[in-house]
Amino acid sequence: LGLLYQEYRDKSTRQEIETRRLQDSQTDPEESSPSEETPSEAEPTSTTENKAPPQISLLRNSNSRFNLWQDLPEIRSSGVLSILQPDEIKLQEAMFELVTSEASYYKSLNLLVSHFMENERLKKILHQSEAHILFSNVLDVMAVSERFLLDLEQRVEENIVISDVCDIVYQHTVNHFSVYITYVSNQTYQERAYKQLLQDKPAFREVISQLELDPKCKGLSFSSFLILPFQRITRLKLLVQNILKKVEEKSDRESTALDAHKELETVVKACNEGVRKMSRTEQMISIQKKLEFKIKSVPIISHSRWLLKQGELQQMNGPKTSRTLRTKKLFREIYLFLFNDLLVICRQIPGDKYQVFDSAPRGLLRVEELEDQGQSLANVFILRLLENADDREASYMLKASSQSEMKRWMISLAPNRRTKFVSFTSRLVDCPQIQCVHPYVAQQPDELSLELADVLNILDKTDDGWIFGERLHDQERGWFPSSMGEEILNPKIRAQNLKECFRVHKSDDSQRRKLGSRNRQ
Repeated sequence: LGLLYQEYRDKSTRQEIETRRLQDSQTDPEESSPSEETPSEAEPTSTTENKAPPQISLLRNSNSRFNLWQDLPEIRSSGVLSILQPDEIKLQEAMFELVTSEASYYKSLNLLVSHFMENERLKKILHQSEAHILFSNVLDVMAVSERFLLDLEQRVEENIVISDVCDIVYQHTVNHFSVYITYVSNQTYQERAYKQLLQDKPAFREVISQLELDPKCKGLSFSSFLILPFQRITRLKLLVQNILKKVEEKSDRESTALDAHKELETVVKACNEGVRKMSRTEQMISIQKKLEFKIKSVPIISHSRWLLKQGELQQMNGPKTSRTLRTKKLFREIYLFLFNDLLVICRQIPGDKYQVFDSAPRGLLRVEELEDQGQSLANVFILRLLENADDREASYMLKASSQSEMKRWMISLAPNRRTKFVSFTSRLVDCPQIQCVHPYVAQQPDELSLELADVLNILDKTDDGWIFGERLHDQERGWFPSSMGEEILNPKIRAQNLKECFRVHKSDDSQRRKLGSRNRQ
């Protein structure tokens, strides 16, 4: 059997990491060969025992395994490789990867449905409502993938040299990919239902374990199948980015790729927003119940408000002139809830409650780091509220538990404060960069989840092993452990990464310029 999408995707990203490592170790990025520079996921897919996925005609020989478009016998025997320019071969590989990865993805979706969802024992255990939450609209998602794959296959069959695939991506994204938003928005409830079923229904747990042991699953967990649609729609956007980087500038294919990328980005953002909206609403209700106001009450729950960071800090008591005293008695615990538009300062009280004694709009916060103040005042910073709950200016001297925690609070409290290094949007020619070699799941709201092979600009770093980064492909920012990545040392590779990123987002830039022009007028 060919690879399931989980294996396929992992292989591709691992190869992408190795390619970048190779390039980073070289003086000139052009020294690497075309095959080394072309990240490839391509693996043949074959039929499953039940429903056969649509098959790409070039891959119908199930006894063979091909990694690259240029390795296919049809391509090698045609003589086309001696005619095409190296850049066009790279472009063919990028388009071929999109097609073959969709075939692998459809194969995994088919297994999720036929092996898990349609299992008779599982059907008897699950109530209809439980099954609906667990599998959501996966049948719609699979039908959309099948239609998409058939159109891609038809394009591949037209000519051994693929003319384009981004026009097909565009049409399907606009007309059919809204099913992904529905599926992904259900993710919070899906995860909760799955955990609850494992806990409450031993029979469910037993059947899932047995199904996971089937050789068809290749050691992959049930949950890895459930998250496939979210992983795929995100990955599809990156595959189009990869094509966009390789098409000729100011060409029809560039225009089509930009259109496809823009539509995919809209769907991905809607998916992310759907997940966040579900979890944020519940989180805000939970926080509201825990707060007791010593000052005038502030309504916490709002559709446009969400939590950015919460946690305990040490507040210094007494006047600032006391700060040289080397004693822990100077400090007492306070608890902060920082939302996207509001800061609430509390003290924890019995019963898992928090008494609010001050607040301020987030836009009226300023921070200042104290340096060289000795060990007892290490990791101390000043928080200024330009207008607090009493409509006056207030200052707090706060001590964090570590350097990273101090920097994380300072950046969250005052996001426009200059970081150690500049951001992607500043268009600096060079900036420290890191590529992710271990996936990371964010544990706090100010952290950034990372996928293998993500490339990020380093905006700040701490001595205790944390990095504040900005991911190039979507400009998302957040903290993550430095052990999750490897710094890109070759300045030519860093410049190349930025150049490709600027090109991918140039349509966004032109829209921003138009908007700015209208605003000025």
